[in-house]
Amino acid sequence: MSGSMTSISPSTPLSQRSQSNSNHRQSAVNLKSPTNLSIPNFIIPSRRRKNPKSFPSLIVNSTTESLNQPTGKSTQAPLVVVGSANADIYVEIDRLPKEGETVSAKTGQTLAGGKGANQAVCGGMLSYPTYFVGQIGKDAHGKLIMEALEGGGVHIDHLNEVSEEPTGHAVVMLQSDGQNSIIIVGGANMCGWPENLANDDLETVKNAGIVLLQREIPDSINIQVAKAARNAGVPVILDAGGMDSPIPVELLKHVDILSPNESELARLTGMETESFEQISLAVAKCHQLGVKEVLVKLGGRGSALFTEGKEPIKQSIIEAKKVIDTTGAGDTFTAAYAVAFVEGKTKVECLRFAAAAASLCVQVKGAIPSMPHRKAVLDLLQSI
Repeated sequence: MSGSMTSISPSTPLSQRSQSNSNHRQSAVNLKSPTNLSIPNFIIPSRRRKNPKSFPSLIVNSTTESLNQPTGKSTQAPLVVVGSANADIYVEIDRLPKEGETVSAKTGQTLAGGKGANQAVCGGMLSYPTYFVGQIGKDAHGKLIMEALEGGGVHIDHLNEVSEEPTGHAVVMLQSDGQNSIIIVGGANMCGWPENLANDDLETVKNAGIVLLQREIPDSINIQVAKAARNAGVPVILDAGGMDSPIPVELLKHVDILSPNESELARLTGMETESFEQISLAVAKCHQLGVKEVLVKLGGRGSALFTEGKEPIKQSIIEAKKVIDTTGAGDTFTAAYAVAFVEGKTKVECLRFAAAAASLCVQVKGAIPSMPHRKAVLDLLQSI
């Protein structure tokens, strides 16, 4: 974002609306007392649209089978993720090629991914009712993504297939130390959207417990969703990952929590983010835009939640036994924070829950395949 940034009026305080959500939309889950949830007789959801107010059910049972399978109706207001779905083409290399250089890859494979789909599957794997609103092409990559979302327990009633555009895809260059570089081809994520979202899509947003957005779909879609959520009193988290263009002020003023990593924060504000002091100054610039809370992902330094007018809350990383692939770590962190938030946990608990989920994520190759089960996250938290 350029040096001169437009100021907007403060939004409704998140604390007021999140408290309302906690009282009227969902029940809290204790970190140390996980409920085993089993859903028998799983029926795969139709690709056709259904009544957006018919949310999934989590049926208490003594077994732990089918933890990530969606079913019928629920008293919990769901996590609704509106965003991208990609086929991630992985190539494992020792190092990035220099300009004009060709290098050989050790292996290559295609896995389902995309920031939106990653976050949706994370919600499903954490046993929280989750809906995904997005677009795929009518091709093999689209089928791969659809199967991955269903396998992760995500409701795909609002996943649209478009014939005019291919499914979005990305080339992920994975180095031996687990770090990665990614090139994205937007495809159906960026093209073929209707000028105005369908009413049933917007109704699903309005009935959500929390909404997750990213920047791998058009800003115009994100703005429609954020406005609908704000008008319904539903909290919105915007993951800043994706397009490197400035975030429209019209979008920011309808967002409750902005979640960038260090490099995204630097790009958006035009400020240095090497030290924590520099990060704090860059966050202050975001506050000037009307965003009351900024959740910064700091890689190996952990994370920090900045609430305007309050001291930041820091969370160290939870050390992974071995880092295999960091591709989906940020998406896992953001989605896990959203799940903990909508369940009524404190901000400190939300950060800790998200850190544990991200720690498990980086130990598995691939974005969607690395999303951790809820029980694994809770077990890790209880062990440290």
